[in-house]
Amino acid sequence: MAIDFDLWIDPDDHDRHRSMASALERYFMERLADYPHLRLPGPDPYDYDAPFNRLQTALVERARDFCLREHAYSPTPMQLSQAFYRAVARSNKVILDSPHGDSSPSGAD
Repeated sequence: MAIDFDLWIDPDDHDRHRSMASALERYFMERLADYPHLRLPGPDPYDYDAPFNRLQTALVERARDFCLREHAYSPTPMQLSQAFYRAVARSNKVILDSPHGDSSPSGAD
């Protein structure tokens, strides 16, 4: 399996990697703005069939294609994930249904 991630091939090109991280975050912010308000998964954030999680998978795949097509850049999965969740954190379109964490609903540990 060939390594094709630009970050791994040329780790010292910090300016290019930072520029791509910014472009990815903008890309995700624009895509999130295309949707009505999105609710983050409540009790089970690991439910792959939850609408938000399906959206995340689709947007990350599209973002990878965008990078390859528009910037001739192959992002790592971590770069894509970080940019996506930074955009989610900044977006006013994402609504948190319940607090994050592993605490029980009653608050007792």
